[in-house]
Amino acid sequence: MYSSYGNQTPGSSWGNARRLGTASTARNISTAAGGRLMTASFGATPLNQNLALQISEGDYTTVIYGMIKEARYKEVRPILENQLILFPDSRAAISLLAYVCYMSEDFIESAKWYERLTELCPQEAKYRYYHAQALHKAALYQDAIVLLQNLEANIDLYHQDDDSTLDMDIRKLQASAYYDAEEYTKAKALCDKCLPEDPDNIILQGCLLYQQGLFDDARKMFKEARVILGDHATIIYNIALAYFKLKRYPKCHKFIQDIIKKGIREHPELSVGGQSEGYQVRSVGNSKILKDTALIEAFNLKYAIEYVTGHVDDARAALQDMPPRNEDQLDAVTLHNQALLQMDDNANKGFKKLKHLIQNPPFPQETFANLLILYCKHNYYSLAADVLAENGHLAFRYLTQDLYDFLEALIESQTSPEEAYRKFDILATKHIDGLRQITKQIGDARNSGSNHDVVEKYLKEYDEALSHYIPVLMAMGRIYWDIGNYPEVEEILMQSREFCSDNDIWQLNMAHVSFMQETEPKFLAAIQLYQAIVEKQKPVYLDIPAMVLANLCVSYIMTNANDQAEELMKQIERDEEELARQDPSKISLHLCIVNLVIGTLYCSKGTIGHSEFGIGRVIKSLEPYDKKIMADTWFYAKRCFLSLIETLSKHMITIKDATTNDILKFLDAAILYGREIETVADFVSHNASGGDFASMYESGFNPNLEQDKIPKEKRTVTYEARLLKRMFLQVFRERFRGAFENESYRFTFRAEMMIPFSSHAQHFQTNHTSQMICPVDPDLLQHQYHPQISWHTDPPETERIPERKKNGRDQPQSNHDPLNNMKMIHKKGTAKETQPRSNTLNQFEEGKSFRCSEIAPEVRISHCVQRIISTST
Repeated sequence: MYSSYGNQTPGSSWGNARRLGTASTARNISTAAGGRLMTASFGATPLNQNLALQISEGDYTTVIYGMIKEARYKEVRPILENQLILFPDSRAAISLLAYVCYMSEDFIESAKWYERLTELCPQEAKYRYYHAQALHKAALYQDAIVLLQNLEANIDLYHQDDDSTLDMDIRKLQASAYYDAEEYTKAKALCDKCLPEDPDNIILQGCLLYQQGLFDDARKMFKEARVILGDHATIIYNIALAYFKLKRYPKCHKFIQDIIKKGIREHPELSVGGQSEGYQVRSVGNSKILKDTALIEAFNLKYAIEYVTGHVDDARAALQDMPPRNEDQLDAVTLHNQALLQMDDNANKGFKKLKHLIQNPPFPQETFANLLILYCKHNYYSLAADVLAENGHLAFRYLTQDLYDFLEALIESQTSPEEAYRKFDILATKHIDGLRQITKQIGDARNSGSNHDVVEKYLKEYDEALSHYIPVLMAMGRIYWDIGNYPEVEEILMQSREFCSDNDIWQLNMAHVSFMQETEPKFLAAIQLYQAIVEKQKPVYLDIPAMVLANLCVSYIMTNANDQAEELMKQIERDEEELARQDPSKISLHLCIVNLVIGTLYCSKGTIGHSEFGIGRVIKSLEPYDKKIMADTWFYAKRCFLSLIETLSKHMITIKDATTNDILKFLDAAILYGREIETVADFVSHNASGGDFASMYESGFNPNLEQDKIPKEKRTVTYEARLLKRMFLQVFRERFRGAFENESYRFTFRAEMMIPFSSHAQHFQTNHTSQMICPVDPDLLQHQYHPQISWHTDPPETERIPERKKNGRDQPQSNHDPLNNMKMIHKKGTAKETQPRSNTLNQFEEGKSFRCSEIAPEVRISHCVQRIISTST
């Protein structure tokens, strides 16, 4: 109910300067023959293992260099490996193989071969540099730093070309390694020793400014590098990233589109957008070309814009438009962003990916905080506590003090709410002081006539501070929410009205609090707040959270504004029909949820009319059954059916034949369509540091405790629907059989209280002396019972007596009467018979005592039905 967990920032490669490449990290690597790095294509040419046997003697150099020039690295690699078998100390073969591995993105293997070269040629400084560069690309930053430090200290002992700039390249690569290792102070010291006009140094200086939060200054540095180097995709991406951090999303989007259009135009082989067309596309793998185009980074950044602005579908489309790669080829940021998208649809997979990233650094700096926040959001507080306790070094590195205090209090709220509230209160006081200070700065800037940019800067700071305060405020309120003290929650929210009254989250939760107090004034207040939320999204109602619409409809109903509720539901239905026409594959559950909520409301009343109307709403909400019966909708629907079964079993109400038939038909449909739908969600393993997810836990679970595993065949909608059907039939059996359990009764019977007899009772005319056998699914009972009878439906409409009115209410009649087709006409409390009646029935009406064996079958059945009705009355 509470949005008290803040936004999950979508990953660092869209927004992490760690991945802002400098030119020094992509320095050209020379081969032994003096060649230079070539741009690579995705080798469409199939691998030919026998190619080495087809090369003529003396043509190896020409063929190998030709294949390298054509970027056919997969083919040339086995040829070089074969040559090394014949000539294990061949400097040329080792150098070329190391280069090919580097270009194939196999940096570990490349580092191994460059290390072998340094052993063969210990005086060559360039091989040591290339070795360090391969280690840096493999994210082995400390190993690369140690190697570069030794190389720099002994540079005079190694051979190098006369025109070499190796000493400066070593310094830049070392600064880049320090930067990626997040040792920014050392990186800054090395940058200061480099040439200020060097574009590599300019880019790295911009990255350092970015890490300090000086995004506009960083953007200016990147623009300066762009003037020198031209429209390099990496530089354009860095500029877009700076705009993103400045929250200037239109400008950011413009630069992203420039990167994407350029990549599509120059490299159509990357199959951009291929996955979104609905068919499988072969992976293009990872290569230098893909990195040079910056397409992956651009799509991740586009995803981030859509995600933070609430356009989840567009964010999902951005990830699908990426060049296709297999899951084991995905970079850490894409994996992180996919995990965030999967949290609503499949939390299991989302948590699994986030835990995988934590176990396999480097990972985006937002990963650790998001994992903890999402654990708390899904009520896995014990898992969050375990992760926080086992990874103290990550908490110190990636969590701010405020976020750490917030998460600690949030976890503690489950075991010690009083202490947690005290900690939240301290945090809230701190945030309020900051908000008041910024408010004063805004007022001073406006009064002093400061330019618009200064005021705009303070307003952004205010919004940022408010976004950090809202989760704390909602967490405080949730402590009282969980114990049902809604007035106290309202008081907590109202204390921050001066800061939060225009905030969407505050308005939404204030509406929820008013709604839950269930008084007419509070329902009116909830309507006002919900309407304000709806007005912001008009005319697209499907963009509004379904629960808002459902609560608004209920509030209308509870304040006798049924016409407005009906109009709102009709509008939702029209929008869903329009969506179905535009894209039949999309399913909207807004109207389904609204009907479920309204149906649950009426079912909770527990009266005859309300229960029948409510259960009808629930059934209608899931039409068409093959599309809308799913785990979440079934969870709420079955609660209404169970409540109805409980009420019926207590003889509190009875229901019409038509309603009974609708229920049984619905359950049959659920049995048919629910075979593959699991009804219990997976929960996360207690091995917080890693491992797979545990199996299913039982209904009414506590996710912090281990539960017995439920067999797979018993956690489907089909199985539960069969159980519900069995319970409904059992209720009818017990209710009707209960009339005959005692030997003697004293009956008082009035003919005008008779109602049309249930078709289920008709069978007792001939079978009243035998035990009632319920016809249920034979697969469920495994033929434990023998279905000796079958249920009949009500008579056709053409056979019914027209409805009549008595005391202003409709009294449906039926000529399908089990009492010898006796037709009764109600008039002023008396009954006139149209056919002769038995003496037994006449004596029965007069109030005489009989034993059950003395009562005619039709009378016993009549009494059974009447007894049930009179009990509910």
